Amino acid sequence: MGKGEETRAAVLDEAARVVSASGLSGLTIGLLADRMQLSKSGLFAHFRSKEQLQVAVVERAVELYAERVIRPALKAPRGEPRLRALFDRKLRWDDGDLALPGGCFFASVSAELDDAPAGPVRDLVVSAERDHGELLANVFRTGITEGHFREDADPEQYAYDIKGVLLAYHHASRLLADPKAEDRARAAFEALLRAARSDVVE
Repeated sequence: MGKGEETRAAVLDEAARVVSASGLSGLTIGLLADRMQLSKSGLFAHFRSKEQLQVAVVERAVELYAERVIRPALKAPRGEPRLRALFDRKLRWDDGDLALPGGCFFASVSAELDDAPAGPVRDLVVSAERDHGELLANVFRTGITEGHFREDADPEQYAYDIKGVLLAYHHASRLLADPKAEDRARAAFEALLRAARSDVVE
């Protein structure tokens, strides 16, 4: 990696930290220049516009999530163990040793962009969220194949439910500072797995 690429990577890592805490609206080339002790003109040469900077930082956040959460979790055995690894590392990404200063980057920008018109930045965030849901559903589906879960269990419903648990954890942990947030999230996760293992009694 050349010096220019190293500088760009360092800038985007700092930008991801800023956005996690202050949102995309709080990210400017001037602020980053000050924090990185670079000239505005030098930084502008890397990104050319605020939108290009926002696109680049979302792409970097996707890379960071893959590095810190997805790839390590996928080393776990297929099915339930892999789901547990994904869930555990996602909690740590929100409020633990894998976290950015403001917690989950995607929870922050999703709240900011949910009613925004379509565009390159919003489209990237939507794609990342859909990819995360598909990943959870696919890993759950391997749990069915491995015999960990019922054959009639619904992987898409599981992904929806677990994303709801993760959003509730982010809210309880970051906004409410609930000391029981992690315990409650883990209890909800275990309840979802128990339901997937057991026949539903009508």
